[in-house]
Amino acid sequence: MSDPTRTRKLRLRAALAVAAVTGLGATALTALPAAAAGETVTVQYRQSATGSDQVEPWLKVVNTGTTSVPLSQVKVRYYFKADAGASYTYACSWAVKGCANLTGTFGTLANPTATADRYLEVGFTAGAGSLAPGADTGDMQLRFHRSNWQPLNQNDDYSFGPDRTTYANWSKVTATVGGVPVWGTAPAGNEPTPTPTDPTTPPPTGGAALFDDFDYTGHTDPAINAHGWSVRSNSGGPGVPGATWAPENVTFAKEGTNSIMNLRTSTAGTGESTRHTEILTRATKFKNGTYAARVRFSDAPLSGPDGDRVVQTFFTINDLKAPMADDYAEYDFEYLPNGGWGEPANILYTTSWETYRPDPWEAVNAHSEVRASYAGWHDLVVTVDDTAIVYYVDGQEFGRHDSRYIPERPMSINFNQWLIDLAGQTSTTPRAYDQKVDYVLHVKDQVLTPAQVAAKVSAYRSAGTKFEDSVPAAQ
Repeated sequence: MSDPTRTRKLRLRAALAVAAVTGLGATALTALPAAAAGETVTVQYRQSATGSDQVEPWLKVVNTGTTSVPLSQVKVRYYFKADAGASYTYACSWAVKGCANLTGTFGTLANPTATADRYLEVGFTAGAGSLAPGADTGDMQLRFHRSNWQPLNQNDDYSFGPDRTTYANWSKVTATVGGVPVWGTAPAGNEPTPTPTDPTTPPPTGGAALFDDFDYTGHTDPAINAHGWSVRSNSGGPGVPGATWAPENVTFAKEGTNSIMNLRTSTAGTGESTRHTEILTRATKFKNGTYAARVRFSDAPLSGPDGDRVVQTFFTINDLKAPMADDYAEYDFEYLPNGGWGEPANILYTTSWETYRPDPWEAVNAHSEVRASYAGWHDLVVTVDDTAIVYYVDGQEFGRHDSRYIPERPMSINFNQWLIDLAGQTSTTPRAYDQKVDYVLHVKDQVLTPAQVAAKVSAYRSAGTKFEDSVPAAQ
C-alpha cells in the first residue's frame, strides 16, 4: 500500500455537496408494501429553531397499529437540501428513550430535487425497547449543524416546517418498519425501498469469488503468501509518526469451530513504542460486486488506560495516481471507539471516495455515520455496482452513496488497526487493542443481500472450504 494514499486520514470528513438539481415537488407513497401484520407507525414533528445555527427537528414515533413494534426495526428520515460544500454533524439533545438508544446517519438521495439531496436517518438500538399499540416514543429532541459551524439555510429544506411549533403528524418525514415504508411522502423519486434481506432467496450460483476464513498458524505461515495476502511490515502512515507496522501482531487462533484472525495495536504513549497492524491482498483486482466480513470491534484495551484514538477498519482501496485523480477509489468501514477526527466519542463511519488532494487538503467523498458503540461482532457488507455503493451492518442498510463514487479501477481488500495520534491518552503505561476478523468474502459482479452473504459463507463452511480465490487478475 502506498504511503500517500493513507496519510490523508487526518481528514475533516468533508462530503461532496450534491450539485445536481432535478425535479420539483413530491410523490406520495401510494400502495405501500405491507409490514408485518398490524405494524404501522406515524411520525409527529415540530421544529425548535428557525435560525441559521442548526436544524432542530423534534420527533415522536407513534404506534398506530394493533401489535407491538420493536423500535430497533424503525427508521425515520428527515430530508434537507445541503448547503454548498457542507458536511454535517448529528446530535441528540434529549430523548425520553435516551439519546444513547438513538442513532443518526446522513445519506445522499439517489434523485436530488430542488428541496432535498440529503437526509438524516434516525434509528433505534435494542435498548429503546418496543412500542405498544397506541404508545409513542415521547420527545426526541434532535439537531444537526454544519461540521464547521458555518451558517446554514433551512428555508429550502423539504422536511422543514417553520410554522410547526407543536407536535402533529408530518408527512414530509418518512418512516419504515423492518425496511418497509409505512409513513410519509418522500421527495419525488426517492421513496424508501424495502431492505433486501429475504433469507429464503438463495445466493446466485456461479460467479468468481474470494473467500478466506483465515485458518492459518501465524503471520509467517506460507499459506498466507500463497493465498495472496501481505502482512504489512514497512514504515509510514497513516497514524502516529514513528510507529511500526508489526506483522507479529497479526495472529490466528480457534474460537469455537472457527479460525479467527486478530490484529493487535499497542502503545506506551510514544511513537517508538506504537505498533500498528494491517493485512491486505497483494493483488488490486477487485472492483464491482459484494464485499463482506465478520469483524469484532473493541471499545477498550485489554489492559491499561483507555482513551487512545483507535481506528478499526475493513476497506477496499487503490492508489492515488495524482492529486484529485478521478480514477481513485476507496470504500471504508471505520470504527473509532474513542473518537477522533473531531469526534468526542465512539462513531462508525462508512465512506465512499471519489478522490482527494493531500496538500492542501481537499476531499471528494460521501459518508454515513452512527454515533454509538459497536463493540462486539458485526456482519459488514458493502455492494458496488454501476448505480450505487450500499453499506450494511448486521443485515440493516447503514449508508447508500450514488454512482458518482463508483470505482474506475480495481482495488485491494484490506483490514488494519492503528492510532490517529497519541493525544487521546498521554499515559506511558502500556496498553493494547484487539480487532478480530472471522472471514472475508468477495463475489465479483454480483450484488448479494446480507442474507445471501450469510448463506454463501455457510455453504463454504458446510463444504469444509477454508479458502477459494477464483477472481481473475485485473486486465
